[in-house]
Amino acid sequence: RLHGNLFFFFYAGNQRSRPLNPPWIAAMLKLVVFDCDGVMFSSREANRAYYNDLLRAFSCPPMDEAELDFVHVQNVLTSVPYIFRNHPQVDLAEVNRYRRRLDYTPYLRHMQMEPDLPDFLRLIRPRYHTAISTNRTDTMDAILDTFALRPWFDMVVTATVAPRPKPAPDGLLMILDRFQVRPEETIYIGDSEIDREHCAGVGVDLVAFRNQALCARYHVDTFM
Repeated sequence: RLHGNLFFFFYAGNQRSRPLNPPWIAAMLKLVVFDCDGVMFSSREANRAYYNDLLRAFSCPPMDEAELDFVHVQNVLTSVPYIFRNHPQVDLAEVNRYRRRLDYTPYLRHMQMEPDLPDFLRLIRPRYHTAISTNRTDTMDAILDTFALRPWFDMVVTATVAPRPKPAPDGLLMILDRFQVRPEETIYIGDSEIDREHCAGVGVDLVAFRNQALCARYHVDTFM
C-alpha cells in the first residue's frame, strides 16, 4: 500500500499479482496504455461476423481461421485487401465504400468486455494517465459509448488518427507526447506480436495479456 493507493507489480513468467513495495517503482509509472481487441475485449467473434458479412455481400466465401487470426490484429485497411486477395473479380474500392456505410452496431453484441476491466480502471484512476492505442478505426467510438468506457480514458489513438497504424510506433509516440512522459514511465497492455513491435519501437514495457508465448516484460491472465 503506497500513500493510500494499492498497485500491483506484474511478475514476468507467471500470472500472480503482488503488492508493489519499492516506492521508486511506483514513482516511475505515470501512464497505462491499452490495446482494445484481445485485451479490453474478447472480440474475435465480432471480427468473424463483420468480415464474413463483407465477404458475403460480394458473394465470397467466409474466412478460414488463419484469415481470422490476421484480421484480429490488423487494421481494417490492411485486412480488407487481405481477405479479398483471392477474389480479383471484386473491386476493393467498392468494398470500402460498402464498409464505410455499414452500421457496426449489430456487431457489438459479439464483443465481450473483460469482467474485471472496470475494477482495474477504478484502481488506477486518477493516479495514472490512461490511454488506448488500437488498430481499430471508426468503430472505436461506438465501443467506447456502448460500454460506457469513454470517461475512463484520457486519450484514444486509432489507426485513423495515427499517421501509421501499429506495429509502427506512431500511436504510442503521440500518447507519450500528449502527457509528456518517458517510455520508462509507461506500460502497454497488449496481446500480439504487433503489440510487441509497437512497444519495441518506443522502448515501452509490454504487459502480455493471456499470451505466454509473447516476448514481454510481464505476463498476466487478468487485469486484477
